[in-house]
Amino acid sequence: MRQRVRWWKVLGLAGLAGVAASGVVIARAERRRRAYTPEEIRERLRERHAQANEAADSQSPQT
Repeated sequence: MRQRVRWWKVLGLAGLAGVAASGVVIARAERRRRAYTPEEIRERLRERHAQANEAADSQSPQT
């Protein structure tokens, strides 16, 4: 009976560590995302828009 309780404790602690680690990863990604200036965001959106237009133009049938 004692051995079974220990395994549950180990599994519980491992799960808790996993939740904490994923929280750290999410926080870092959020910080990195918020580090962009508004002008950098606009520039990236313009680049994506231009790429999307190029892709759409290349896939449309030529008449």
